[in-house]
Amino acid sequence: MKIALLSEKYTPDIGGLAISTERLARLLASAGHEIRVFAPTLSAPPSEARTLHSNGIHLTRFGAHKRVDDTLVDWFELVAAEHRRDPFDILHAYFLPQAGFVAAYAGKYLNVPSVVSIRGNDIERAAFDPSKFSHVMYALQNASAVTTNASELARKVKAFFDREIFLIPNGIDTELFKPIERNWELAEMLLNTKGTKEHKEKSAVIGFVGELREKKGMATLLSGYAQVAKSRPASLLIVGEVREGEDKKAFDEFKITNPQLPITVTGAVPYKDMPAYYALMDVFVHPSLRDGMPNAVLEAMACGVPVVATPVGGVLDVVRDHENGMLIPVNDANALCQAVETVLTDESLRNKMIETARQTIVEHFTPEKELEANLEIYRRLEVG
Repeated sequence: MKIALLSEKYTPDIGGLAISTERLARLLASAGHEIRVFAPTLSAPPSEARTLHSNGIHLTRFGAHKRVDDTLVDWFELVAAEHRRDPFDILHAYFLPQAGFVAAYAGKYLNVPSVVSIRGNDIERAAFDPSKFSHVMYALQNASAVTTNASELARKVKAFFDREIFLIPNGIDTELFKPIERNWELAEMLLNTKGTKEHKEKSAVIGFVGELREKKGMATLLSGYAQVAKSRPASLLIVGEVREGEDKKAFDEFKITNPQLPITVTGAVPYKDMPAYYALMDVFVHPSLRDGMPNAVLEAMACGVPVVATPVGGVLDVVRDHENGMLIPVNDANALCQAVETVLTDESLRNKMIETARQTIVEHFTPEKELEANLEIYRRLEVG
């Protein structure tokens, strides 16, 4: 099959959407399908398109305009022109408001089946934005098939438009993401740890992965960490970045107010190196206010890092409280502190969660399952 993937983000862009889109593109290409990816970028002049070829994937990045409607016009024209040159069998969009709208519209216009995948913010926030609502509803009503990665998101979609929603959880490469020994040189470089190995091991490392911002529970994370640090040596490791703007301002103010609290922000880390960073963590915390199915939670579980998370979005499909992780209420720094303390002090529970968490990922959240579920939908649409 020749498949067009449309996404508002693609690596090296930051975030789970970019990672998930690239993962699907690589999975489909490895299965022998011809993949064309179309994604806007701010790093190219408006309307300028550049196509790269790598690992069997043709990636076209085109310059976004200040006006969203101009960007959508370019997107539509690029897909239509490529279809006229060499027809697509499927158009598949990740994210509703822009990519989903273009894929559903182009699919109807070109008479090509379209799939729209809901990832999180596209239904939880964009649907409440008057400027995006019509695009969201058009995509939901006119796509040939709609998928999502979380049961909770499927329920929310049906409240807007009642149609069949296919659940396809994210898949994680458990050969890459697996428990490994802690690299003490990396720990010392990042966390500025000093003293003997025994002394270092007594200092708890609380980890977060991704772009830290208000939606990801930044306030809860910082406040909860400060509480933990009152009772034991601890440091906060943020593998990723803090979103610029108001989030970065609030984060910097916290650091100024709490200069005694060690906090490390790594910046972007190559995907292949991520397991070494998870290995530095004693506990992984994901206190999101809302979410799709966060890749970082799956990766931490696969790497044998105890997970503390809020019961939002796809987390509910993955984490079972006190079995393979711990669930805490949203916006509850006290609960976060207590959960972290429990993980750090209850060795029996910690070991149980680590073992059960990896088993959960290996059995239910693999790239093979993700690939086959998408291919099954494509086959249904071809037959139909």
